[in-house]
Amino acid sequence: MPKNISSPQASRRDFVKQSGLIAGATLAAPLISNANFYSGANDVIKIALIGCGGRGTGAATQALQSKQNVKLVAMADAFRDRIDSCYKSITADDMSDSGIKGNLQSMIDVPEERKFVGFDGYKKAIALADVVILTTPPGFRPIHFEEAVNQNKHIFMEKPVATDPEGIKRVIAAAQIAKQKKLNVVVGLQRHYQNSYRELFKRKDLIGDITSAQAWWNNDGVWVNPRKEGQTEMEFQMRNWYYFNWLCGDHINEQHIHNIDVINWFKGSYPVKAQGMGGREVRKQREYGEIFDHHFVEFHYADGSILNSQCRHIKNTSAKVDELIIGTKGKIFCDAANIRDHKGKLIYQFDKKGENNPYQTEHDELFAAIAKGEYKFWDAEKGAKSTMTSILGRMATYSGQVVEWDKAMNCGLNLQPSAYTWDTLPQSLPDADGFYKVAVPGVTKFY
Repeated sequence: MPKNISSPQASRRDFVKQSGLIAGATLAAPLISNANFYSGANDVIKIALIGCGGRGTGAATQALQSKQNVKLVAMADAFRDRIDSCYKSITADDMSDSGIKGNLQSMIDVPEERKFVGFDGYKKAIALADVVILTTPPGFRPIHFEEAVNQNKHIFMEKPVATDPEGIKRVIAAAQIAKQKKLNVVVGLQRHYQNSYRELFKRKDLIGDITSAQAWWNNDGVWVNPRKEGQTEMEFQMRNWYYFNWLCGDHINEQHIHNIDVINWFKGSYPVKAQGMGGREVRKQREYGEIFDHHFVEFHYADGSILNSQCRHIKNTSAKVDELIIGTKGKIFCDAANIRDHKGKLIYQFDKKGENNPYQTEHDELFAAIAKGEYKFWDAEKGAKSTMTSILGRMATYSGQVVEWDKAMNCGLNLQPSAYTWDTLPQSLPDADGFYKVAVPGVTKFY
């Protein structure tokens, strides 16, 4: 485990200890601080942004448009240029490119002394806020979430919430404490906040018992940042976080989690095992780190139903991001937002005129609940389990074996570096030719 991070076991011990104190009413300070709940339009909800890349910039913008009395008061990122770029974007005089009339400047108060650079800046930023937005690469999510919970903050955190089973354990342990403290936690699995998906979910009984499902995230892939002279290995991997598992978890985790989570949500359960195949068919160059360019996984649920899941990052191939849910009476076509019987007859069609921006709705509903002093959202454990489903799939494709959920959860896999400093060497390192070790099905083992 990293030297500066407490163990999952310690987190669970703290939870048990805290639960005992609750029962005995002997806490030195109340679990629910009045500073975390609001009543009346005069209360300002202070926000800290942890992770100032593209998703962080978008999330901050959405939080500031939530119609509540909010103010961004602190920002933190490992890189100064990320903070500067984000700050410039959200304080622009003309934000029409972001679909905003006017600007957000009146809701932003982040002087230089509240811009925190480096690996530990998140702690200082969190301390200044009532609500924290966690949008760094997902490998950092467990420690950032723990800190926010420990400091009694409401939380929006992007998906996925971890990259390995040990990180999942930490998130689940912290989620239990957040629940005891009645902290609102929203995870950026935005389909849960999308009108068409919500309406389909309400009507899922129209297809009877779910027997199988299919899910796709197939597209060209994402950016690459070439190695620069003078970069440490840590900085290079941080700048190219998408291609290293300790930071990203592979694209089955970082992107395909959306589709996998939809199936878990409609099923109301999580797989018990998985098997599949994958590899690097096209994207083989050294700049692509250690991740695969395609995965195909069979996820098996306890009731015998199967999710066939595929994701691909290969240019000039067919693109598809969608889910299909099949039941004893019919099918749910998620992107088309309709339900049909097995003969193709339309049973229900969502009117696309009623569609919303779910990324905005996540923040609208979170901040409305906080402003009213309500405790409504507890997404953390669900987000952790859907993240673990994606990790389970990656373990299956990397190994070529049938991987069981319980064994995967307890295999001890921890991809994190020994410490978070610019000079620390990550576990995955390049060879003399600059290539990283890539998993080999039939050779790679996890337990």
